[in-house]
Amino acid sequence: MYLYFRTVVFSITILFVWTNAVSQGKFQLKNNVEKQSVSFKLLNNLIVFPIEVNGRSLNFILDSGVGATLLFNLYSKDSVKLKNKEKIKLQGLGSEEAVDAILSKGNVFTYGNVQGSNQSLYLIFDDSFDLSSKLGITIHGIIGYEILKDFIVDINYDKKRITFYKPDKYKHKVCKKCETFDLSFFKLKPYIDVGIKLDQNSNKIVPVKLLIDSGGSDALWLFENSHPDILPPEKYFNDYLGEGLSGSVHGKRAFIDALVIGKFELKKPTVSFPDSSSISNARQFEERNGSLGASVLKRFKVTFDYGNKKISFKKGSSFKKPFRYNMSGIELVYNGKLLVREQNNTAIELPDRKTNMQNIVISEYNYKYTFKPSYKIHNLREGSPAFNAGLLAGDIVIKINGKFTFEMELDEIIGKFFQKENTKISLVVERNGQDYEYHFYLKDMLK
Repeated sequence: MYLYFRTVVFSITILFVWTNAVSQGKFQLKNNVEKQSVSFKLLNNLIVFPIEVNGRSLNFILDSGVGATLLFNLYSKDSVKLKNKEKIKLQGLGSEEAVDAILSKGNVFTYGNVQGSNQSLYLIFDDSFDLSSKLGITIHGIIGYEILKDFIVDINYDKKRITFYKPDKYKHKVCKKCETFDLSFFKLKPYIDVGIKLDQNSNKIVPVKLLIDSGGSDALWLFENSHPDILPPEKYFNDYLGEGLSGSVHGKRAFIDALVIGKFELKKPTVSFPDSSSISNARQFEERNGSLGASVLKRFKVTFDYGNKKISFKKGSSFKKPFRYNMSGIELVYNGKLLVREQNNTAIELPDRKTNMQNIVISEYNYKYTFKPSYKIHNLREGSPAFNAGLLAGDIVIKINGKFTFEMELDEIIGKFFQKENTKISLVVERNGQDYEYHFYLKDMLK
């Protein structure tokens, strides 16, 4: 299944002196090993893997777009004992106000032989910053610079594995199909210089500096007017772009002709132009023109080398797959557990007196009750196929194309909204205790 998603945005600005915010700790490999490989889940293009924090296993998103480590969705059952706490304020993407948080220092992070001592983190209490419902599993935190800075980190999106290497033991292999680029840093975040072709009728390559943002599901973000040539194309539509720490992010969605990364050229990538009110904090770095997101990164094998300020790319299996967006207009989220009655047949073998053979006879039916995942429509894009068909925000999706949704993962369902234009989508939804059936066809609003 193709994983072409737009959803969560994680580029966060800390509103106090950065020298006080940076952890003084270090990640390293224990037991004299030279590398540690970690498997991960790829959800909505985002890398999710477990890390123990002070002995408690939590799910983190690996986000190169953040400098500080964040925790959220912690409840009494999580039982994480945080050390050296003080209250602070955090401000991130979105147009709303800063949120309350706690700064905790001196924590220990562990995964296998990877260990980070004396780690600082920021605990967020705002329940509206809910990534778990958008990814379908519990997400406890985001980690970026703190774990990337101390290793050479190889990310294989095809195999869904990250490998952390000791920098002094890493052997740089000759790779004719790879290309290495310089990184620059601003407030602990990596930037790369690439090129974009905005118009298919022109071969002009516009140079841009982009944040490398593995925590952004989109392909590209471009900031309007950050360069004289960076303006939305004639064909675009207004869309929900994702969720930031300070609220929802909206903007224009479109295609551009190409993204040029050295010798690699990606045709027709999707691009988002976020509203200026949502990204005022992201524009503090005046040289920045936008972000390079996970929908691009997942098309490569990526190697981060923060110590030498380098990044390497090698084509992956999905390099040539077309960029797509959610044509349905549905923003679907996890809606908790639903008690489902399932039929359970009991079979009894009875002998056949004539042949003395064993015949299987179904003697009775009974039912078992199991908690299954439930999904609902959180938002609808106005004018989209789903909106025009009559679906409503709050509808609980029971079936999609004849299959019960409780038998499916969230990313599998959303993936159906990223198929080719004119693909038929059939939904059965529950609304106010009644079931309703709707049909619509995916439509490309950018043609």
